[in-house]
Amino acid sequence: MRTSRLLLAAGALALGLAASLAQAQVVKLNTSVGDIKITLDAEKAPKSVANFLAYVKAGHYNGVIFHRVIGDFMVQTGGYTPDLKQRPTKAPIPLEAGNGLMNIRGSVAMARTGDPNSATSQFFINVVDNPGLDPGFASDGRGYAVFGYVSEGMEVVDKIRAAQTAVSPKNPAFQNLPTTPILINKATVEK
Repeated sequence: MRTSRLLLAAGALALGLAASLAQAQVVKLNTSVGDIKITLDAEKAPKSVANFLAYVKAGHYNGVIFHRVIGDFMVQTGGYTPDLKQRPTKAPIPLEAGNGLMNIRGSVAMARTGDPNSATSQFFINVVDNPGLDPGFASDGRGYAVFGYVSEGMEVVDKIRAAQTAVSPKNPAFQNLPTTPILINKATVEK
């Protein structure tokens, strides 16, 4: 009797997880080096997901570059055009780190300044496991909020990660800028 209850509970949990994944929203980034699909976790990071989707739907990411590429760490985008002009942003959102999602290879997290509640449009894709970005391990103890993961196109992320980078001759604040711009042509919500 107990075994059948456990099996029934496990089956219900699996069905619930499958239903949750089936309802998860996916954003496709059509980049100049291929497509990346990001599955969002609105259950664990509702504010970050809503913020990200608002930027996608507004066309904010169309035509921005990957402006920070560190091959053994992460690739960052979401804020700058090829001429290194920053796109206007909405108000910052509160930090949602500590939601159970970890900064592991393929996870997608909100970029921020030293202020934990400063995330706007910029995000990054972890290209390796980065436990030092998780709450409790991050230098400020707060961490970086993961809100999704690359569900297709990690080979494209690896192409971006392998790009040759240099300090920008136009603006030395850009220390890890790909020498050949890598663009998000268009970001769209798939489902």
